Amino acid sequence: MDIHEAAKQRIIELCNERSLTISRLATISGVPHTTIKSILYNQSKNTGISTIKKICDGLEITVAEFFNTELFNNLEQEIK
Repeated sequence: MDIHEAAKQRIIELCNERSLTISRLATISGVPHTTIKSILYNQSKNTGISTIKKICDGLEITVAEFFNTELFNNLEQEIK
């Protein structure tokens, strides 16, 4: 799993926990619906930290809480 896939899975996980649709997440976070769709449907391979921050703000979690999961803790090192 790469960082993009981990971010995508984390967004899906958080939406499922809160019973949120993509549209609702876009509304509460101020991130365009098309941006969230592009992340979730693998059209965007470089999710910016500012987008993650807005999503976190909308979900009322910190960026640290977003990244503090096994998804990110188990990522393989990209530079060796």
